[in-house]
Amino acid sequence: VLLAESGGGLVQAGGSLKLSCAASGRAAGLYYMGWFRLAPGGEREFVAAGSWRGGRASYADSVKGRFTFSRDNAKNTWYLQMNNLKPEDTAIYYCAADGQQPLTSSSSPERFWGQGTQVTVSS
Repeated sequence: VLLAESGGGLVQAGGSLKLSCAASGRAAGLYYMGWFRLAPGGEREFVAAGSWRGGRASYADSVKGRFTFSRDNAKNTWYLQMNNLKPEDTAIYYCAADGQQPLTSSSSPERFWGQGTQVTVSS
């Protein structure tokens, strides 16, 4: 499985960006998908996630009401719409997918990661 992110960049505070993650290879077995981020000097943290079947997405408290997870199963692609961005959202954003466990759980042997895309929010 290969995951490829796109859509990162530099934006002013209050602006918006939309990240995309396209899965290829053995993508049919990916039931859970979402996003994590790694800020400078910090630890990787969960941002948002959903499942192949749809339903309510999960969000970190810090992004609720500003970020929206969505997916297009036909394209094996999921997205993160980020609105009202803040300087503290600056991080490398990684898409992730798992064939066994929701991304809010600990890692599993069937978890895959993208290479990351930089998001920088200037004040």
